[in-house]
Amino acid sequence: MSIVKRDFLARAAAGAGIIALSLGIGSGAARAQDKTYAMKITLPTLNDPSYNFAKNYAAAIEKDTGGRIKPEIYPASQLGTIPRQIEGTQFGAIQCAVIPPEFFVGVDERFEVMAAPGLVDSLEHGQRVAADPAVLKLMLGLGADKGLHGVGLFMALPSAVISRDAIRHLADFKGKKIRVFASPFQTVAVDRLGATPVAMTLGDVLPALQQGAIDAAIASIAVFTNMHYADAVKYVTETNQPAIFTIVEVSRKWYDSLPADLQQIVDRDGAAESVAINQAAIDIFNKARRGWVDDGGELISLPGDEQSAMMRMLGSVGENVSKAKPALHQAYEIVSDAAQRTRQAPGQ
Repeated sequence: MSIVKRDFLARAAAGAGIIALSLGIGSGAARAQDKTYAMKITLPTLNDPSYNFAKNYAAAIEKDTGGRIKPEIYPASQLGTIPRQIEGTQFGAIQCAVIPPEFFVGVDERFEVMAAPGLVDSLEHGQRVAADPAVLKLMLGLGADKGLHGVGLFMALPSAVISRDAIRHLADFKGKKIRVFASPFQTVAVDRLGATPVAMTLGDVLPALQQGAIDAAIASIAVFTNMHYADAVKYVTETNQPAIFTIVEVSRKWYDSLPADLQQIVDRDGAAESVAINQAAIDIFNKARRGWVDDGGELISLPGDEQSAMMRMLGSVGENVSKAKPALHQAYEIVSDAAQRTRQAPGQ
């Protein structure tokens, strides 16, 4: 065979290989574009700002990915208790959890800093704190080495206390067993009120109240109204402390399996919907307050001087709880500094 012919055949074979390779790459890219990813979104509540966020986030994700991510929402702890929801997200069985950050304290104790009493003055103030860049950098970065990837943070609602017997004065807290979130910021605060804190997941609260296992519980008025607590318990005292924030955590295992363009959408839509929920949260809060009264419940406020005394009593909880733990204290300083920066002067 001539040298010219051998050269021609070699070039032809090389060209065929390049064509085959390019076709393989092209079909591989097409397959990647065609692949769909399931996204289970779990949360413990229903018909509150967290649920509204989950619905809006799911709709945005499906639209912006062109259906390549298929979200499914599981509210009201359908996928298990809050600890099971968090574990499922860490290990990838659940792709997204929309839960108050202090429930992640077993992952990293710094998650609890948003539950410090006295941190914010109002729902609107809490929304400004949640959007602060320093707070977002801190909170969304927690859990990165424990299977979590933070994509959103917002203030859902102020706290209230539901009770079997009316709590009309500070003295009425004394001796009561009160359900709290799993955070020393709440347990220490309840201790200072002269009550006994009982950490309990939300799904257990109503039966515990009905059976007398606890005397009262801290949660939001939206939970009490939308989950029909008024059928069993009539009294809600609006302490407005602590603020209830919600953090949006995505499974790191699942997130890392996504193509880069889908990762960007998951992050971008999480951030956008965390801000977009703000007005809806205010509307839900006001509607839930009206609904509680319409259902036969009573809304109680402490006398002004006693509310002020309570705030003085609880104002140092965050500093006292965190000061012995450098990492926790640094995190608390970040959020408390942000709260001070975003606090409006009277009359503004």
